[in-house]
Amino acid sequence: MSTHPVAEVPDRLFDDEQAEARWRARFHAARVSLPDWALSAPDRTVYISNASGVWEVYAWDRATDTHRQVTDRPNGTLHATVSPDGEQVWWFADTDGDEFGTWVAEPFAGRPVGTEAGPAVLGAKAGYPAGLEIGDEVRVVGVADDDGTTIYLSRGGAEAEVIYQDEHDGGVAALSYDERLLAIAHSEHGDNRHPALRVLSVADGSTVAEKWDGKGKGLSGIAFSPVVGDSRLLVLHERRGREELLIWDVEADTEHEIALDLPGEVEADWYTDGTALLVAHTHQARNTLHRYDIATGSLTTLDTPLGTIGSAHTRPDGTVEYSWSSAAEPSAVRALFSDGTDRVLLTPPGDRAPVSAPLTDAFVETENGTVHALVARPLDAPDGPLPTVFSLHGGPHAADEDRFSAYRAMWLDAGFAVVHVNYRGSTGYGSAWRDAIEGKPGLTELADVAAVHTWAVSTGLADPTRCVVNGASWGGYLALLALGTQPDLWAAGVAGVPVADYLAAYEDEMEPLRAFDRALFGGSPAELGPLYEECSPITYVTQVQAPILILAGENDPRCPIRQINNYLTQLSTQNHPHEVYLYDAGHGSLVVAETIKQSLIEVHFALRALKLR
Repeated sequence: MSTHPVAEVPDRLFDDEQAEARWRARFHAARVSLPDWALSAPDRTVYISNASGVWEVYAWDRATDTHRQVTDRPNGTLHATVSPDGEQVWWFADTDGDEFGTWVAEPFAGRPVGTEAGPAVLGAKAGYPAGLEIGDEVRVVGVADDDGTTIYLSRGGAEAEVIYQDEHDGGVAALSYDERLLAIAHSEHGDNRHPALRVLSVADGSTVAEKWDGKGKGLSGIAFSPVVGDSRLLVLHERRGREELLIWDVEADTEHEIALDLPGEVEADWYTDGTALLVAHTHQARNTLHRYDIATGSLTTLDTPLGTIGSAHTRPDGTVEYSWSSAAEPSAVRALFSDGTDRVLLTPPGDRAPVSAPLTDAFVETENGTVHALVARPLDAPDGPLPTVFSLHGGPHAADEDRFSAYRAMWLDAGFAVVHVNYRGSTGYGSAWRDAIEGKPGLTELADVAAVHTWAVSTGLADPTRCVVNGASWGGYLALLALGTQPDLWAAGVAGVPVADYLAAYEDEMEPLRAFDRALFGGSPAELGPLYEECSPITYVTQVQAPILILAGENDPRCPIRQINNYLTQLSTQNHPHEVYLYDAGHGSLVVAETIKQSLIEVHFALRALKLR
């Protein structure tokens, strides 16, 4: 049992009934992911939804418009797909959110009462997921654990054989549509942040082709052409300092680089006939969709609303389906038909989430480049500086975007301005920006956060005496590090599932993250111990001035609990004001009620710390 001060859990945030109901309704409103469809049975689809109050897997037969909840587990289920023939639903079964488990399968129509889903690939060991490809006869599953990466291949449902094993991080990338070729990502060169590609023969596991662009230039295999006998692999590269596309004909060993006249970065997938690509373009935290004709090189912009597209794909009839939201408008799964009409494709049950405030852009010039921030003010905010929460995203290789967030809206309803900082290390701004944190992670990002803090105060947005730093995962790490290295800037801090003691975290975390840390720092703690200590929040714990709230999952394989307890013990030793909330799950919760509870704890803590309550 924890001896640290336990976080106060209020019953409500507002006395006003309408205000209280509004923020809770945003969390409770059912949401759905973009449905994944079966290649040979397009009417059979699988999606993830929180309609039951927990994020679980659902099967949707479009022909009959019937929906079935596939999974029902206390801590939820996040990863699932459907077999190409539409006969099976595959989902990843871990334990209490610890991300360690196996793929299981069950009939699309449902398993018999009293039976359990069975192993999807016989003979594959349990581990952390490292890619999955399902063919009609061939099934390939990647497993990551302390031994590195193991890739299993099963033929016709038989016991799986090991087709690849290496101590370095890697995984399954793509299976050709005729099931002859398997593309895998690997980091045998020692840098899993910039992987190489290898294509294996499914028949005997021999190497068919290799591709590596050299140090600091990663390659990601997206998908083979959806045409039987076609050996073209769609690849994401960064040869010119940003993520771009190329088509690699593996057997001919020829390339077609696709240079698009678009700012920012792109990713893509195939149209189902293999003649075009559906391109998702990211620029300044917003997305657009485009159709790229491979033969002519023409690029057509598709008519989608301004905001963020979470995922997108095409259907056999050319329809483009995509998930979308903006800061002001809640998420929706939409379909764009070939005649140009656009409508909502899948409507979850219940009421739609209430709208929220839009995000505006701030571009802050620093000696290290332009930092892009996204800013929201409460809709009814008074003039003058506001209490402000600087909400730092995780990753670090991710970005805050113009998307709907019940969490952000809750802070706004409580009277805070919200500032998101796409610091160096964020994606979407080119390879140099993403990789600028190499060699000194944490401290590099916080220089950008400090610059945006200065901007927010100087423009009259933020009250300098009431600034809160918060985040989860890498954002939680940055929040703790900011409290110790920038103590004069922050009146309170909230850190969810953070790295708090980097040396202890490295010892306990999953091997793929240890490999990531070695690539990020330039070596292991045994080689670069002083650098890890310099970038570790626990090094600066005695310099912290503001009260701290820490939230942590007891089964978290990414930011393990022991290193968080080390930090908490240091806070207790120096009698520093802090509170802790521990929950029985992993790196976050898939349970809506638990998410609401944690969010309520966070905002209530900040209001008390700033003496606004």
